[in-house]
Amino acid sequence: MKPHRNTLSNEEAQALLRTLQLRFEKNKKRHPGLHWAAVQERLAAAPGKLWSLQQMEETGGEPDVIGTEPETGAIRFADCAAESPKGRRSLCYDRQALDERKEHKPADSALEVAAAMGIELLDEAGYRDLQRLGPFDQKTSSWIRTPVEIRKLGGALFCDYRYGHVFVYHNGASSYYAVRGFRGALTV
Repeated sequence: MKPHRNTLSNEEAQALLRTLQLRFEKNKKRHPGLHWAAVQERLAAAPGKLWSLQQMEETGGEPDVIGTEPETGAIRFADCAAESPKGRRSLCYDRQALDERKEHKPADSALEVAAAMGIELLDEAGYRDLQRLGPFDQKTSSWIRTPVEIRKLGGALFCDYRYGHVFVYHNGASSYYAVRGFRGALTV
């Protein structure tokens, strides 16, 4: 296992930047009007974000630029793998759900893994926005950030894409499945 550190070596950073640039150039419809130089400039100013993007990449998320924040010009990345990232599946929703589970506990929870990676789960609006660039999750599903009111009652939300539509479902927060993971987002 690699030692935990929130920085990349120069070689790791350059390799990741090459991967991100290739994906960016290959998928221009995800970020019309945006040029790689602007993305690279933002990333150079926030090297810690590269580490988070590397975590997204290593867990199978295939992060790509999906747009910018209109107010700040910040660059928005999200997991753009066709299916929920393989390295982030079989997780319950959060620590509370993990602690409440008496037996057959999953290895971790989606919210804790996301926090350790320095990313956020997509919310419903973010998931729907991502699907405009897709389709994604045609065989899998992804936990999404759940409103507090639902979580207080023991539930959590997840989404998938079937029959040409985004579906939002509910489940007990302690549930986990081999085909359910989570999609993350990162603003740089």
